[in-house]
Amino acid sequence: MSCVFLSIAVRVAETMFEDGSLLFFIPFFVICIFIVIGNLIFFFAVKVDTRLHNPMYNFISIFSFLEIWYTTATIPKMLSNLISRQRTISMIGCLLQMYFFHSLGNSEEILLTTMAIDRYIAVCNPLCYPTIMTSRLCAQLSAGSCIFGFLVLLPEIAWISTLPFCGPNEIHQIFCDFEPVLRLACTDTSMILIEDVIHAVAIIFSVLVIALSYITIITVILRIPSVEGRQKAFSTYAAHLGVFLMFYGSVSLMYLRFSVTFPPILDTAIALMFAVLAPFFNPIIYSFRNKDIKIAVKKLFCPQKTVIFRSMLAHRHLSLWMLL
Repeated sequence: MSCVFLSIAVRVAETMFEDGSLLFFIPFFVICIFIVIGNLIFFFAVKVDTRLHNPMYNFISIFSFLEIWYTTATIPKMLSNLISRQRTISMIGCLLQMYFFHSLGNSEEILLTTMAIDRYIAVCNPLCYPTIMTSRLCAQLSAGSCIFGFLVLLPEIAWISTLPFCGPNEIHQIFCDFEPVLRLACTDTSMILIEDVIHAVAIIFSVLVIALSYITIITVILRIPSVEGRQKAFSTYAAHLGVFLMFYGSVSLMYLRFSVTFPPILDTAIALMFAVLAPFFNPIIYSFRNKDIKIAVKKLFCPQKTVIFRSMLAHRHLSLWMLL
């Protein structure tokens, strides 16, 4: 029996290597694990370290939490398709994947816009910032971003679920998306243009708000007299700009093209950018390039060492004081 199972496993592996599925499965699996673990570490590090209990890090921790679910909405099914001969999904599963993926994406868009406004107030009106951006308002904005992001798509998904689907049942994409699914409907597909307009208006509005906020922030930073101060400020906001450009750059290529059609390979590459690569780089940009986060992560994994180190420092200061 063991020989039979071994020969079957070898045949499956050979088939997967022949069509290149296994070569894609391994890196995507590693990326998925890295995204989930990296964002979880960041989320809990912010919650544990009281020094990071401020609006900026709270918003980023909520963003990291959303990134975990945003990733798991598509990548696990994509991985199962890579190692399975039957690459199918039920209609209900397809609608649910569309709903959760785009709802989480909308929540992240709103949260990124909120973070840009938060940074604008912190830089351009620092004296009033503590009274404006209270912990209560921060919690309300975070919850509002998630609630609105999930509610706004309910009518759209409900309408798509009522459409008649017949004929071809293949979509050339790595996950269920609005345009590929709507093209399978046996009815007038002119609603695709309306869908594109709705998505375009939401994306353009968010991009304009974020761009105006960061342009104002950059002009304020350029007025800082010291070179060291300007470099420190730019390094702080470079992470925000990097995430903003990566996320909205790929999303704009996907949803701001209207009737322009790309080759299937380019469509897949763009989808991979905002579904896989953007979530992969976010923990690196936000977490591992930030000194405060590095300290918080060390405290999360080695809390006793931190306490011992602090007690040793306190003992040393006491001994010096007694000698003096």
